[in-house]
Amino acid sequence: MASYGQLARLAGNPRGARLVVRVLHAMSEAHGLPWHRVISSQGRISLTGEGGRVQRQLLEQEGIRVGPAGEIPLDVYGWRPDET
Repeated sequence: MASYGQLARLAGNPRGARLVVRVLHAMSEAHGLPWHRVISSQGRISLTGEGGRVQRQLLEQEGIRVGPAGEIPLDVYGWRPDET
């Protein structure tokens, strides 16, 4: 699991979390991007409605524990890019 902010920083735009959301939304289906593995920096599913339900279902199918409010324990599932 990675946050939108982590991906924005890796892309060289530390303030570009919303841009990451737009790119994932626009390109995930056509390019097979694993959009469902990207969550808020607070460790929650940030989508609402059907999108949030689909994201939860996809994560749970991968064995990710998702709490009742869409929270995901980042200490267990969070991505920690290599600092080197």
